[in-house]
Amino acid sequence: MTSKSGSWAPPHSRTGAGRQRRNPQTFHYPGYSSRNRVSGFVVSCRPVNPTDRVDLSVRVGALRLANPVIAACGTFGYGLEFAHLVDLNRLGGFVTKGLSLEPIEGAPAPRLCETPSGMLNAVGLQNVGVEAFLRDKLPLLRKYNTHVIVNVFGYCMEDYFGVIRRLEDAEGISAYELNISCPNVKKGGMQFGSDPALVEEVVLGARKAAQNRPLWVKLTPLVTDIGLIGRAAEAAGADALTVANTYPAMAIDFRTQKSRLGNLTGGLSGPAIKPITLRLVWEVCKTVKIPVVGLGGVETAEDVLDYLSVGASAVQVGTASFSDPKASEAIVRRLPAALSEAKMCTFNELIGRFKAENS
Repeated sequence: MTSKSGSWAPPHSRTGAGRQRRNPQTFHYPGYSSRNRVSGFVVSCRPVNPTDRVDLSVRVGALRLANPVIAACGTFGYGLEFAHLVDLNRLGGFVTKGLSLEPIEGAPAPRLCETPSGMLNAVGLQNVGVEAFLRDKLPLLRKYNTHVIVNVFGYCMEDYFGVIRRLEDAEGISAYELNISCPNVKKGGMQFGSDPALVEEVVLGARKAAQNRPLWVKLTPLVTDIGLIGRAAEAAGADALTVANTYPAMAIDFRTQKSRLGNLTGGLSGPAIKPITLRLVWEVCKTVKIPVVGLGGVETAEDVLDYLSVGASAVQVGTASFSDPKASEAIVRRLPAALSEAKMCTFNELIGRFKAENS
């Protein structure tokens, strides 16, 4: 069981106006394992060579990543499917497919549809369920020295909390990512992430369940004020925010008068959404104090630098992995040159440097 000593306090003791912001101490040394824990959370990365001219490491709250590139949920399987193509240890981390309490078969085929500068997907949150993940997937992931972030979802609040409770005692997980874009079946199908009160309620409950690890919250882009949603998640105990999920869209074939997907609609992702999501990341970074991870249309090292410039601490690479399974690793290889071209040696010099006024 993880020690609760130090500056980190249990979630139930830091709700409301008097909640103190966590500032956990972290220690890093050669050979530090991704499964070491201090001050209540898993904190680590592969050792950073202090003699390197360019330091690619970044911090996302309590986690220190070897670089800011994380493979996104839903595009990288459970990591194992890509291990023969990608050196997982080269990545800052990866997010697993979303996990539910019970296995889900997902949506009917076809599940993917190419669009101009992007892609529609309607996978339907297919996954093996938390028990099979713990039994069959996680033991194999422990040999990799990178951050494993587990995405969690549910159709009622108890689903979220139940998955996290099952994962809490398992070794080899660095953080949880809460997908709050799911419909709440007990509230008439309203998305958890569309209402600040619902966001606060589900994040607070997840925070109480997640005693041992950081809690990231993945926001939906379909809200009037995403900064308001971000603040609600932060107030409830989120340690970081992922901005943002896919955009609901559709593609039809006028010849058959049918959807090009097995479902009527799907989620739009890819380079087409980057300008939209870049603005959302900028808006959220202006309104919260916790780290933000940018997700939307990242295909190049320059895309990474764009997101970090507006305030993101790291990025996730999604759709690019469909066209090139090695995309994440290729971006990592390009980062030192991109950072050098920007005349910087660390990402700390870049994060949040964007000027709100052109002059």
